[in-house]
Amino acid sequence: MPIRHPAPRTPFHIVRMSHIELGVTDLEASRRFYVDILGLVETEQVGNTLYLRGLEERNHHSFVLTQMERPLVRRMGYKVSCEEDLDLLAERFQQLGLPVAWAEPHGQGRTLQVRDPLGMPLEFCFHMEQVPRMLQRYAHYRGCRPMRIDHFNCFTPDVQASHDFYALELGFRTTEYTETDDGREPPELWAVWMHRKGNVHDLAFTNGQGPRLHHVAVWASSVNDILHLCDVMSTSGYLDHMERGPGRHGISNAFFLYTRDPDGHRVEIYTGDYLTVDPDFEPIRWGLRDPQRQTLWGHPAPRSWFEEGSLFEGVETLQPPQVQAEPIVAP
Repeated sequence: MPIRHPAPRTPFHIVRMSHIELGVTDLEASRRFYVDILGLVETEQVGNTLYLRGLEERNHHSFVLTQMERPLVRRMGYKVSCEEDLDLLAERFQQLGLPVAWAEPHGQGRTLQVRDPLGMPLEFCFHMEQVPRMLQRYAHYRGCRPMRIDHFNCFTPDVQASHDFYALELGFRTTEYTETDDGREPPELWAVWMHRKGNVHDLAFTNGQGPRLHHVAVWASSVNDILHLCDVMSTSGYLDHMERGPGRHGISNAFFLYTRDPDGHRVEIYTGDYLTVDPDFEPIRWGLRDPQRQTLWGHPAPRSWFEEGSLFEGVETLQPPQVQAEPIVAP
């Protein structure tokens, strides 16, 4: 069985995914999309960088948008439980022969910057500057009323290797997974959903050309918030930025809408998944050709959803996927 369950305990404690930095080509166009349309809160702008957060978030930022010549993902961030965790993580990455660097980005304390074995840029921090929470300031609610950042989903050319590293080395626990169901023996792992914070996922891996970011997700309070965003986008010039949905996933049970920002970065609006904190939680298996896997209602995703993603900064060569298997694709 390809799932490493249960994941072993680690000497450090990764609490959750916490932030992402995206390179964008037009900061004002990105501000209009993320703040005016989606409804994220602007913390501040420093030079050519915009810092945003969700309505319930007290950390200085969960989205960092930096103006660049081309759209890229600069790093995906995680929070740890104490400063000592950073040193223990650095020691483990060095033992694995992976490069380690230290920084203090704006609004954050001491930050460990690394790459996973396939080249995805990661950073870990404990301290982040605290700012006023906007949860009960209802006059500031816009768009889908986004509460917080929720998860990353990444294309990887080797789902098994990515799963093994995050489970065995970093202690991520698996909630759901997809295997090939075309008769090959043994079945091959095609996608996996993994968590630290106790919902369905902080991080998912999807079989595909990579490494690339597939999407970053924000969590909204209700289905109605997502439906309201559909009305807002369709009547404010953003109709063609809605790529997929609204709908309900089979995997995770979450209600969703996939959008594309002005540079093509994919942002999912997400709500309605479930609790996974029990240590004896058994991962749920799906067959790749199950029509309810992608959408509980049986509606398949468009081909763009399986082929298009955002490049990581510093990753110039993409690898083809090791698993050759075709999901159900919308005509």
